[in-house]
Amino acid sequence: MKNKNKRAQEELVGFAMIIIVVSVILLVFIGFSINKAPNKEIVESYEADSFVQAMLQYTTDCSDNLEMLSIQKLIFKCEAKGKCADSRDTCEILDLELKGILNESWPISENTPVKGYALNITSGNERISYIKEGISTGNSKSSAQFFQDSSIIFTAYY
Repeated sequence: MKNKNKRAQEELVGFAMIIIVVSVILLVFIGFSINKAPNKEIVESYEADSFVQAMLQYTTDCSDNLEMLSIQKLIFKCEAKGKCADSRDTCEILDLELKGILNESWPISENTPVKGYALNITSGNERISYIKEGISTGNSKSSAQFFQDSSIIFTAYY
């Protein structure tokens, strides 16, 4: 009889150990699922700065003699009311290229952190290009680039 009680106690201790191990594993699993990192909800400052720098270096299909013009050079050509080698208006090409770049780089929807953006390119008191999409919220990150008498100001709203 004594041997039987001892075996029953060993089985109860084993059962209790299994319950404890399963409980700890379950708690760890619940802890990880609750503390899961939320999706990125904001735009970082470096993203806006990097976007403007990369956008300025983007090569367009507008050429000036033998050189394909970057967005930055296209801005200067538009300022000077220049034309592409194939007689297209540089300001029209600039707007088309900028809209394409912005739509691809900063998609706007309910499922994305970006709710809107605005790009303003000016030269002196003259507006060269202004593109705005989405909504302007109270939260934004901006980047500005200045050269000669031109300025580029990009703002992403989140």
